[in-house]
Amino acid sequence: MIDRTVPSCALALVALVSALALTVTDGGSVPLAVWYLLDTALFAVAVLLLRRVPGRLVAPLVLAGAVAVAAVGLLAPPRTSDDAYRYVWDGRVQAAGISPYAHTPDDPALARLRDPGLFPVGDGCTGWDERRTTAGDCTRINRPAVHTIYPPVAQVWFAVVHPFGGGVRGVQAGGAVLAVATTALLLRVGRERWRAALWGWFPGVAVWAVNDAHVDTLGALLTVAGLGCAVRGRAVRGGLLLGGAVATKLLPALVLPGALAGLSARRPSRKDVLLVGSALGAFALSYLPYVVASGTSVLGYLPGYLKEEGYEQGHIDRFGLLRLVLSDRLAPWAAAFVLAAVAVRVLRRGDRSRPWAGALLVTGTALLLVAPSYPWYGLLVVALVALDGRWEWLAVPAAGQALYLVQGPVAQQFAYGTALCVVLLVPLLRQLRTGRVAAVAGAGN
Repeated sequence: MIDRTVPSCALALVALVSALALTVTDGGSVPLAVWYLLDTALFAVAVLLLRRVPGRLVAPLVLAGAVAVAAVGLLAPPRTSDDAYRYVWDGRVQAAGISPYAHTPDDPALARLRDPGLFPVGDGCTGWDERRTTAGDCTRINRPAVHTIYPPVAQVWFAVVHPFGGGVRGVQAGGAVLAVATTALLLRVGRERWRAALWGWFPGVAVWAVNDAHVDTLGALLTVAGLGCAVRGRAVRGGLLLGGAVATKLLPALVLPGALAGLSARRPSRKDVLLVGSALGAFALSYLPYVVASGTSVLGYLPGYLKEEGYEQGHIDRFGLLRLVLSDRLAPWAAAFVLAAVAVRVLRRGDRSRPWAGALLVTGTALLLVAPSYPWYGLLVVALVALDGRWEWLAVPAAGQALYLVQGPVAQQFAYGTALCVVLLVPLLRQLRTGRVAAVAGAGN
């Protein structure tokens, strides 16, 4: 006889998928923020019910739910980000045998590669995802006058998905494949299968990973695979995968202290050296073909991006929590110091058998310190939460989403301040509950 919790969980999952479908397809006159709140509530209910599902049914239910959540992201063109159009362009440029770092999208030398999907004609150029090039043409590619910022493994991915439609739908389909593949890998690597739903059913996966098709999903998949190899002692393979993750979006470099955790209890081993060496080697080798083709232009728009996004001294828009107590000049230095201290602590005292725990602490701390307004940066945090189970860290990508909707320094400080409170208070409540249960058990004996 099937446990009655299975239908209840399945019903909650259907409700979640239905709400997500309305989220990505407009949802009528309901504000996007309301849909996000409803999605989050239904996600929490579905996961809580999943905890009660019999063990043998957990993996099939998680995977089926992950497929459904990913599928709804394909119901409409990107709704909240236009990055996918740049991915399509970079893939198209490579398919033409040209380095994506060599030209900007509005360069007349690449005019032959334009089509109405990326360069609309005759629609007034008034859409939220449309802007003018320096020559006055309409395009959906963001920052058309600058070189691409995406690292080489991301570029390889754009080239891989290009033949599958050559448009934004192909990139979205690729995001769905990556999202479901990550869920399947989490079911294999993770120690408790229900945790895979923290990734596979997470509303941000449908929106950020599939509908907006952010390449961060590939970085998350490679990170999970790399940490899985590292914990099994496969240092070279793990290092290669982690190096590939870093060469996808740079942010996964923050997981390396977790992969090397616990060095204070031992000397660096041969496997430590092999992991670091293979990660560095994979990162360097991935750049080599593009350096040969494009020279120093492989840096793309990274320096300009850091300036534009408020990391430049004198024009600081990041580090919102630190700027509550420190000047703009000191905030970046303080952030670097705190992050370095956390990384050192993980290196010295982290649990080598759970590298994702240290990786989550360092990555989550970095996002709390920097306080970015792009919630898809938090996809890496979501994947690490699914490995480690500390769900309170999901407040960090949620803060990024809130800031993305509202914007402004007050919203930044409130959103990330709330996330920090959740991250700090939940473990305390968890310890109090554990102590209370232990006390009751002791009294019973």
